[in-house]
Amino acid sequence: MTSYAAAVAKGVWAAGADLVGYVPSVSVAPVIGELVGTSGGQDGVSDRVFPLSREEEAVGVLGALPLAGKFGAIVMQDNGFGNALTALTTFTVAYHLPLLIVANTRGGLGEYNSMIHTFSQHASRLLEQVGVPVFDLDRRSGPDDWAAVVREAGTHARMTFRPVVVLAQFWATDGEMA
Repeated sequence: MTSYAAAVAKGVWAAGADLVGYVPSVSVAPVIGELVGTSGGQDGVSDRVFPLSREEEAVGVLGALPLAGKFGAIVMQDNGFGNALTALTTFTVAYHLPLLIVANTRGGLGEYNSMIHTFSQHASRLLEQVGVPVFDLDRRSGPDDWAAVVREAGTHARMTFRPVVVLAQFWATDGEMA
């Protein structure tokens, strides 16, 4: 059976992502590993997958790709939208730039960090309020569904010329935290 992390990587590449940036986190490490491995890289970096220091930097770098005829994706945690919100609204939303963002959700079932609930429980509604479509995934759907939703979210971003977010709850999916 395909892992959920592998399904996300499959969906990102099927969506047509040219480059993928990520904000390093143990929570998204399995997805990063799959993206790097499926793009021919190693040790967390490839020609197509690379780390960035902050979420708003990721939005700036990957969000600008449509200006050069390319399409980008970001992998991050949902609590990073606190950092990325201004960049999303004043750049990608305002200038109609398609961008696929896959964010690990925090604060749900199994979350061990009580502080994280404060922001993460509102991330989906906050993004929708600023005009960013959000699609949710959790363990009730299998990996094949995850790959399809991620791919379709990328297609939706390109079709509507705006950022699209997939919130993926990795808790208890591949027998790991993330």
